[in-house]
Amino acid sequence: MPNNNVQLAQKPVHKERLGFRLDEQTKDLIERAAHLESRKLTDFCIAALTDAARRTIAEHETLNLSDRDRAVFFDTLMSPPQASERLVRALAEHKRRIIS
Repeated sequence: MPNNNVQLAQKPVHKERLGFRLDEQTKDLIERAAHLESRKLTDFCIAALTDAARRTIAEHETLNLSDRDRAVFFDTLMSPPQASERLVRALAEHKRRIIS
């Protein structure tokens, strides 16, 4: 008796399209790589583009600090400096403008 509660894994529905032209050598190179991984050309390209996009985003959204910078950052978090009078006035002005 089949279990009706078991859900089958569904393939993602592709609704968007991305098209571009490339030279024959580049296409041959990509086709060869896809063949070596026993993947369809489209699947290979989607995976490669997705990986490249994730790496690019991570590079731009990740902050790498030197040991010295990391120490200064954490020391400042643990013992923040006193707010200057100028900063206090700026925050008060900001609150006034936002609430108004």
